Amino acid sequence: MSELLANTGTIAAIATAVVPQQGSVGIVRVSGSQAMAIAQTLFHAPGRQVWESHRILYGYIRHPQTQKLVDEALLLTMKAPRSYTREDVIEFHCHGGIMAVQEVLQLCLESGARLAQPGEFTLRAFLNGRLDLTQAESIADLVGARSPQAAQTALAGLQGKLAQPIRQLRANCLDILAEIEARIDFEEDLPPLNHAAIIADIAKIAAEITRLLATKDKGELLRTGLKVAIVGRPNVGKSSLLNAWSQSDRAIVTDLPGTTRDVVESQLVVGGIPVQVLDTAGIRETVDQVEKIGVERSRRAANAADLVLLTIDASAGWTEADQEIYAQVQHRPVILVINKIDLVEKLNNLETLDITSLHSGYPQTINQIVTTAAAENQGIDGLETAILEIVQAGKVQAADMDLAINQRQAAALTKAKISLEQVQGTIADKLPLDFWTIDLRGAIQALGEITGEEVIESVLDRIFSRFCIGK
Repeated sequence: MSELLANTGTIAAIATAVVPQQGSVGIVRVSGSQAMAIAQTLFHAPGRQVWESHRILYGYIRHPQTQKLVDEALLLTMKAPRSYTREDVIEFHCHGGIMAVQEVLQLCLESGARLAQPGEFTLRAFLNGRLDLTQAESIADLVGARSPQAAQTALAGLQGKLAQPIRQLRANCLDILAEIEARIDFEEDLPPLNHAAIIADIAKIAAEITRLLATKDKGELLRTGLKVAIVGRPNVGKSSLLNAWSQSDRAIVTDLPGTTRDVVESQLVVGGIPVQVLDTAGIRETVDQVEKIGVERSRRAANAADLVLLTIDASAGWTEADQEIYAQVQHRPVILVINKIDLVEKLNNLETLDITSLHSGYPQTINQIVTTAAAENQGIDGLETAILEIVQAGKVQAADMDLAINQRQAAALTKAKISLEQVQGTIADKLPLDFWTIDLRGAIQALGEITGEEVIESVLDRIFSRFCIGK
C-alpha cells in the first residue's frame, strides 16, 4: 500500500464475492486513464448502441487476439469525474461463479491494467477528494455491518455526520489560533485579546470532543458485536435455550447429561446489536476424555465472553455445583437464567409460579435474574431485555445514535482533548501567547487526522489495508 501514492496507472479487480454456484452476477471493476480503452478492446456491443457515460451496454466479452467468446455481459461506463474514484471507471457485469469473472479480470490485466490492492478504489476516491477519511472508514463499516443498526450508523458516517462536527471543531480552533497570532504579530494595531472569551471557546470545544468520545464504546459494540456464553451444569437446558433463542435446532438436545461436547455458536441481533451466542458443554468433573476437553473449552469461552448467562435448573434450585461454576465466571458480567420453570409449575400443579420464591439463595452480586422455559420457547423476551439493561448499565446505548467513532478516531480526539487541556493550563499559568499556540496547533493537527486533512502515509496503510480488494 505504501507504494500506491506514487504508483498510479489503471487498476482492476473483481468487485463481488466469488463463490462457486452462488450469485447470479459477478462484477469486474476497472479504474484509471486506460479504463475506456480496455472496455473498447474487450467488449463488443452489437447493433447501434451508444457508448456514453452512465449508460449500460449489452454485448459480449472476447479475447482481443483470438476473438474467443469469454462471456455474455453488460458494460457500465462512468467517465471522470462522475465516478466512485473520480477517474474513468468501467464495470463488466458478468455471469456469477468463478470462471467468467476470473477470465475477464485476466484479460483486463493483459490489456494494460494492474491488479488493485486492498482498498485501492476507495483510496483513490479519498485522494481525489470525493471522500474524506471518515467517509472512507464508514464504507468499510457498511460492508462489514452485522446488524441494521450498524449499517445505519455507517451510512450516517458516509453522509458526513461525523466529518461535519469534526471540521467545525477544527475551524473553531483555527479561528482561535488566528486571533492569538494576530495579537502576536500586530499587538499595537489591535485591541487586547479577550482572554475570557478564548477560555470559554476552548472549554466549549473540549466539551464537544468529550461528547464524541462517549460514542466509542457504542461504535465498538456495533462493529464487533457482543460475545455471550451460556454456561452451567449438564442438562440444565443450555442447548434448549440456544435453540429457542435462535429459533433453530443449532444444538442437539437430549435428556442425557453431557450431550454437548463442544462449543456451539449462533449469530443473533438483539436491540440492533450483533450478538455471538456460545452454547457450551456442561461444566462438571468427568473422567471422559472427550467431555473433559469440552468442559475446558467451555471455561475458555466463558472467560473470553463479554457476558455470561449462568443457567440453572429451577427444579433443583441453586446447588453447590452452580456455586462452583459461578466462582469461575463472576469476574464477568453475569445474568442468572433460571430455566425449566414450566416443570416446577407442573410439579406443584400451579398455573403460574410465584417468581419471587425463586429469587432467594442466589449470590447477592448477581443483579440480573430471568426465568425461562426454553423447551416451551418462553422467557426469551425477558432475557433480551436483561441483556440490553446490562449493556446500558455500561453506558453503551443500544440504539438511536447517529454516529459512533472508531478506535483511530478516538485516539485522535483524545490527543486533541489533551492538547486543549494543555492550552488551558498554559493560560492559567499566564505564559506568553506564543506558548498558547503550540498545543493549539497540536489540537488542530489531531482533528485534521480524523478527516484526512492532515494525515501521514502509514495511517493510510493501516486504514485501507483492511478493505477487500474490489473496494
